[in-house]
Amino acid sequence: MSTEPASIDSLRVLHQSDDFIVVDKHWDIRIDSKLWYVKQTVQMQLQHHFPHLADPSTYYGFRFCHQLDFSTSGALCVALNKAAAGRVYRCFKDRTVTKAYLSLLRGWVEQKTQTLDFSIGKNSTEGKTHMMCIEGTEGCENPKPCQTELTVLEYGLYDGDPATKVLLQPLTGRTHQLRVHCSAIGHPIVGDFTYSLGADNSPYRMMLHAHILHIPLEPQHLFVTAEDPFVPAVDPKWVPQRLLQTLAATVDALLEHRKTKENERVEGRRDEERRKQSKHQKIQEESEEQRRVCQEWLSERAGD
Repeated sequence: MSTEPASIDSLRVLHQSDDFIVVDKHWDIRIDSKLWYVKQTVQMQLQHHFPHLADPSTYYGFRFCHQLDFSTSGALCVALNKAAAGRVYRCFKDRTVTKAYLSLLRGWVEQKTQTLDFSIGKNSTEGKTHMMCIEGTEGCENPKPCQTELTVLEYGLYDGDPATKVLLQPLTGRTHQLRVHCSAIGHPIVGDFTYSLGADNSPYRMMLHAHILHIPLEPQHLFVTAEDPFVPAVDPKWVPQRLLQTLAATVDALLEHRKTKENERVEGRRDEERRKQSKHQKIQEESEEQRRVCQEWLSERAGD
């Protein structure tokens, strides 16, 4: 990742197999677009680099498994066939996919770990219909529950102003969820032009990056990491001052927690299957007993 704008050639592949390509999406490019004046998208980059993998039966030629905002960079999964897309869809539907984002937030976030729990709805206020908002604010329509886990990694300065580097894990998948949740606690994402109402326009990009993507596919899980772009070597305006916990340790803890949850889900499914089998066996035993009693009764009547 660099501070240079995207180009048709600037496509970085993180993973490639017969079923999937995972790319490190650039920070100023749309995934796809029907607008005639949009000359550059991830779809166009894929078409340029992998024309032989495009599927003409789809509108865009490639099946994008999930979405990233125009200004968000990082791991983006693309299915190369219908069957693979269906497998990923089921994982997203069952909420077994783990995603974690790196971000720089304005100010110093005091609470080291927290769950951001704000319902989010569409903003119907004139001039803000392209935005989302939290429940209870003016013009918020049809808010739905959503949660984000926030972990503070590091305190520092961005272009001389206090900033906090955090890891964000969305537990739900609402539009603009991370951006709205961070704004709701008074720590908007650095460079978020939209949710600062145009005020935060000096950074070269919005500082939100899809760092981890884990999809529990069978027989082999898909796990990809997109390199941290928020380091002084890439952007000297970010000056770290105090490290609370390393990114590696935080990700390891997140994945261990995910593994525990996954084991609990598997054990839960096994318990449910055992309960069903036990119930079925009991019904069979009761049926056998009913047949035996019935046969005895018929035998007695025959004797009479």
